[in-house]
Amino acid sequence: MRAIKKLLGIGMGLALSAAASLALAAKPIITIGYVDGWADSVATTHTAAEVIRQKLGYEVKLMPVAAGIMWQGVARGKLDAMLSAWLPATHGSYYEKMKNDVVDLNVNTPDARIGLIVPQYVTANTISDLQAQKDAFAGRIVGIDAGAGVMLKTDEAIKAYGLDYKLVASSGSGMIAELIRAEKDQKPIAVTGWIPHWMFAKWKLKFLEDPKGVYGGSEHVNTMANPALEEKAKPVWDFLKKFAWQPGEVNEVMLAIEEGKKPDQAAQDWLKAHPERMNSWL
Repeated sequence: MRAIKKLLGIGMGLALSAAASLALAAKPIITIGYVDGWADSVATTHTAAEVIRQKLGYEVKLMPVAAGIMWQGVARGKLDAMLSAWLPATHGSYYEKMKNDVVDLNVNTPDARIGLIVPQYVTANTISDLQAQKDAFAGRIVGIDAGAGVMLKTDEAIKAYGLDYKLVASSGSGMIAELIRAEKDQKPIAVTGWIPHWMFAKWKLKFLEDPKGVYGGSEHVNTMANPALEEKAKPVWDFLKKFAWQPGEVNEVMLAIEEGKKPDQAAQDWLKAHPERMNSWL
């Protein structure tokens, strides 16, 4: 009898395990787009993905893409969501074109800002000051990927302020590499930048004043989803509507990544250290 009970127990255990595996397999894969060169995009997206995996039980596929492709992917349903929509100015043109095909779920990062950034040792204080110091800056502004909203705004700024400058497209890491070299030699450099970003914790930097308001004022980073996600994975939809950083939180994850942790590990460590925040999103 004991042997029979034991066999029955093993059989039930295997059945339950198989049922659990089937239940997990039945859940659809969630695809989320992000911009690999943007520190805040990497930190925010990986943190949200870890919550979806750990607490909601969905497999998550993260897709590094350019900003324009990210918006198109969500609008066309190739991506379920993104957590890197800079509004109202930076990605305003994308939103106007695709607002009928995406759903704005939430502001995940308030008090964001874009613009031209220089080291504090630079004497220029406004964007218009750059023209008189063209030789010192070698007539160039170092940018990130060509499709980014801050790059489109910088093209506008060059025209609006009559700058005889070339906007050099690069990547987030490429821009930082040039900033590192300039800081080391104390040479003038102007880069496209934004907050939140870990570079403000590493160096003394300042935004150049923008009296014409080309870059807009304070912005926010929003979570956008394809409308089909609500039916596809309602728990994920509900979580993304609540997921939002408090001031300074995303900087901790960004800095951990910059100091050498892999993004998923940095996200896992932060969530482990702040269980109450994770629970508040759920």
